[in-house]
Amino acid sequence: MAKLFITLASLSGMLAVVFGAFGAHGLRNRLDDYSMGVFETAVQYHFYHSLALLAVGVIALTQPQTAMLKSSGWLFCIGILVFSGSLYLLSVTGVKWLGAITPLGGLAFIAGWGCLAATGWKLLA
Repeated sequence: MAKLFITLASLSGMLAVVFGAFGAHGLRNRLDDYSMGVFETAVQYHFYHSLALLAVGVIALTQPQTAMLKSSGWLFCIGILVFSGSLYLLSVTGVKWLGAITPLGGLAFIAGWGCLAATGWKLLA
């Protein structure tokens, strides 16, 4: 589990850098201020949760069989895909219904942090 989540976190962080650079250099003059702000929000949350996923992987080095930790990692992955992914698409396509699925990714992030908190509580008890 540790190897998987550390690898996924690294690839996710790499993509966050690529998307951030693409937004800053390739989209700056193509998107209006609102869409650029949406894209930047997607990049921010993508970065934050890539780091959270990395933390899950590092913790898994010593706690590989913790179900809540595994749930946390998968919820962070889902959140990155759904939350940031929908915002990336919304900002570049203007398809407004994509905004309706963004909160589902946010819920995945919240649940992921909750699972990580439960893991910490259990491990440090």
